[in-house]
Amino acid sequence: MYNPKPLFEERMKKLLDGDKDYANFVKIVNEYTRNIIRCNTIKISPSDLKKKLEAKGWKISSPYASNKEIMIIENRLAPGELGNSQEHKNGEYYVQELCSMMSPIALNPKEHDIIIDLCASPGSKTTQLSMMMNNKGTIIANDNNQERTHILNGNLSRCSCMNIIVTRNDNVQLCKRLEKANAKFDKILLDAPCSGEGIIRSSEKVLSNWSLKTIEKLSNMQKKMIAAAIPLLKSGAELVYSTCTHAPEENEEVIDFALKNFEVDIVKVNLPIKTRPGIVEWNNEHFDERIKLCNRIYPQDNDSEGFFVAKLRKI
Repeated sequence: MYNPKPLFEERMKKLLDGDKDYANFVKIVNEYTRNIIRCNTIKISPSDLKKKLEAKGWKISSPYASNKEIMIIENRLAPGELGNSQEHKNGEYYVQELCSMMSPIALNPKEHDIIIDLCASPGSKTTQLSMMMNNKGTIIANDNNQERTHILNGNLSRCSCMNIIVTRNDNVQLCKRLEKANAKFDKILLDAPCSGEGIIRSSEKVLSNWSLKTIEKLSNMQKKMIAAAIPLLKSGAELVYSTCTHAPEENEEVIDFALKNFEVDIVKVNLPIKTRPGIVEWNNEHFDERIKLCNRIYPQDNDSEGFFVAKLRKI
């Protein structure tokens, strides 16, 4: 149930486009999220998976012509049915929220790429990158928590992802060691830890734990992460920064910091879902005009969670 703190409500109203937009936001976040899966094309084609699931009585839609792997289960399933199906256990699909799929789509990896995924667990985006690369190239998947790396390894195994090296390190320290070793990457995914404002549909704790102090603390941490990651890019290489929050301090402010301190530019990204441009002014702070090329994703626009995606290229 949407029961925000007054300051959270004030900030969201400021971010959104008037009373009607905010009312639509409130309406959608009070509804359950849809059952969305990603076909794992390492193991099965979207058309074959669709046939198998429809034979079980599931009603499947594939609304994105450019991304047939994104599938929505339109009918109601029994509790646990989605995660306990044999197809899921076999790794033929991954239960993944729509917004979560946007970071790898924005990164657009190729078969020959060498990639580092700095906050990889539980592996939804990592397995998606591996799938998009046809299990070729190399992905370093890092997480700093031992239990989370166990979960990551389990999902990689289930999905038959064979082009991934799993590491357990502090993200910033790992980047610094790789920089000293003169390691360079074709692409970097930094799906940063955040305040999670975008996932209030599926997590009631977000609103009860929400505070501006936490947002400011996270913003500082995210800036340290992106500052450590950018030097690992080859010339012309790209980094996708994403969060599942709406807070500008964790989104546009971090990208503005990167633009002002490193030789990077923003790349326009066309995603298969509706997005809104990044904001260039927040609480009397003005950001670089290029930040309009960032992507804000709101729940009411796509019947999804909320998200933020930005793509940077090393000049």
